[in-house]
Amino acid sequence: MHQPSSQGAWRVLGERTIYESQWVTLGKAEVILPSGQHFEHHTVTMPEAAMAVVLDDAREHVLLSWRHRFVPDVWNYELPGGLLDTGESPEQTIAREIVEETGYRARSLRFAVAFEPMVGMLRSRHHVFIAEGVERVGDPVELDEGTFQWVPLADVPSLIASGKVINSGTVVGLLHYLALTPREDRE
Repeated sequence: MHQPSSQGAWRVLGERTIYESQWVTLGKAEVILPSGQHFEHHTVTMPEAAMAVVLDDAREHVLLSWRHRFVPDVWNYELPGGLLDTGESPEQTIAREIVEETGYRARSLRFAVAFEPMVGMLRSRHHVFIAEGVERVGDPVELDEGTFQWVPLADVPSLIASGKVINSGTVVGLLHYLALTPREDRE
């Protein structure tokens, strides 16, 4: 496959931080567009995140949390997941998060895809895994993550279409699994 040219790249002359916390860094970058236009553009940087499509042994159900998100004021289904702790790999993060949020441990974690949720506005790499062979190891210790339930995979397309799944990581993870896993491997 031929690699496209990088001729249209924006040139960054510098960047300064306007606000910083453990959750978000807001900055201003001085950029020059390929057309020669020169201006300041905001930058938003957030920690990396990991999430997982957690499947039952029959691969007929996925473990989803029904939860409220106060910023957009929505209820939706979400995959288990969270932000990477310092020094933690995405795989270590999702293994920990599954246990903390759901009380299950996955015997198998397989990397699926990485993506940027708002590539033109935000730096925050998201890592999606497929978790299989889960076993109950205790009660969840994170009690503010919503109510987890086993949802039939067959219901996922209609849940997405009806707006009951709108979290970017959950949409990407579920659609990735459904689109790239042959039906016979899901049955």
